[in-house]
Amino acid sequence: MAEFMNISDTVTDFARSLFDRVSAFEPAGQVKLCGTVSKISDNVARVINLPGRCYGELLRFSDTIWGIALDLEENGVGAVLLNPGDTVCVGDMVHATGHPVDTAVSDNVLGRILSPIGTAIDGKPFKPQRYAPIERPAPGLISRRPVDTPMDTGILAIDSMIPIGKGQRELIIGDRQTGKTTIAVDAILNQKGKNVICIYCAIGQKASTIAQIAQTFEKNGAMEYTTIIAATAADSPAMQYLAPYAACTIGEEFMKEGRDVLVVYDDLSKHAVAYRTMSLLLHRPPGREAYPGDVFYLHSRLLERSACMAHSEGGGSMTALPIIETTGGNISAYIPTNVISITDGQIYLESELFHSGVRPAINTGLSVSRVGRAAQYPAMRKVSGLLRIALAQYKEMAIFSRFGSDLDENTKRTLAKGEKLTAIFKQTKSRPYALSEEIVLLLANQSDIFDIIPSDRMQKAIPSLLEYCKTHIPGALKIIDTTGDMDQSVQTTLVSVMKEWAAEFAGNL
Repeated sequence: MAEFMNISDTVTDFARSLFDRVSAFEPAGQVKLCGTVSKISDNVARVINLPGRCYGELLRFSDTIWGIALDLEENGVGAVLLNPGDTVCVGDMVHATGHPVDTAVSDNVLGRILSPIGTAIDGKPFKPQRYAPIERPAPGLISRRPVDTPMDTGILAIDSMIPIGKGQRELIIGDRQTGKTTIAVDAILNQKGKNVICIYCAIGQKASTIAQIAQTFEKNGAMEYTTIIAATAADSPAMQYLAPYAACTIGEEFMKEGRDVLVVYDDLSKHAVAYRTMSLLLHRPPGREAYPGDVFYLHSRLLERSACMAHSEGGGSMTALPIIETTGGNISAYIPTNVISITDGQIYLESELFHSGVRPAINTGLSVSRVGRAAQYPAMRKVSGLLRIALAQYKEMAIFSRFGSDLDENTKRTLAKGEKLTAIFKQTKSRPYALSEEIVLLLANQSDIFDIIPSDRMQKAIPSLLEYCKTHIPGALKIIDTTGDMDQSVQTTLVSVMKEWAAEFAGNL
């Protein structure tokens, strides 16, 4: 389990890291080094006599206290302190640096828990090889190519009905405690051995929660290809504001090298609140729900940096899984609608499904992927075509069946098949499926293999079927995992073996 450093050590490393980077920086133009604090309140300072600053420039208030320029005025700036500034007073000198806020980007960030400015907070020594600015323009249209390669999540309901492609931005949205983080963590666990770099960005979460997630990664061998960028609830709003941009910059560096990257932003609701806090303290005009007018740009300039690059640009990709927390299932609130309009689809998690035991609690009616089946393996396309329709028919029929006692045989058969399909989509936490396992389960449903299995025995039948297939036809499963497709002979072999399993399993009931 990752152990976070104590506060004094963190502040010391934080200040030393920034000081060393600024000292080595050579600005292109003249830098005016003198400014004066005219007002300080709630870690927000007004600095006068400091013209010519850049947006996002580092400002040094003292050897241990740093800030960033966010409001640019004719004679000075409005700055937000990155670390607690209890010792900053009116009249104190402020030094401009000409240095933009940057973060550590190199291969040695993998396996580490870092702050948004690239300092280690996991208690282990860390020496970054290079740095990069956290704010960058998004890749242009000409340098991109269409999203057409699957990004496997290992979650059956997503891979079959809401497929995600490499370079896509797929929103995970739902109320508190509905399994949003679990989906993102499982997607990261599923990238093991697939040459995908993963970045988990925690915004405004408790340090204990981040440590538990790091422990899950360690336990499942995912930390070796994963970086955690953490701005905890105890950190300043400025650090929470910087966190997703730092994670995006790290991902971009790997993408430029031609590698595939998966970035999780958990969550952008807290990110928007941190930005609103800073904006109100900077006396920017409040708008809808007290958010400033540029809050849409806050997330659009972040998520637009996710891309699937053309082969002439290295062919890398960066897939984004932003998370948004709703209240009372209200997806029409300001921030949710903003992010929905930016992303390429959403996975909507429903509280009612979660509390009824359907986990992951994905509402397939409100969930969509705008990339769709273009980012899906051929084998998956063969077995998942009618799943949405089948689930919709089952849910509608289940509602009407509550009002009637006498059901005809066709209705009973449809209800039983729907119950079993719902059971197939139930999945254990931290247990992502391989592609071949997903194909086996969906092909079994398509071929009516589960018809002779009682609905209440499905949770035992599913692992039994998977284990039976692994034992008896490992070659066929390997073909599916390797090629992403299955020909008629492989499909026939699978169905034949599954029928043998069904007869054996039903005979032991």
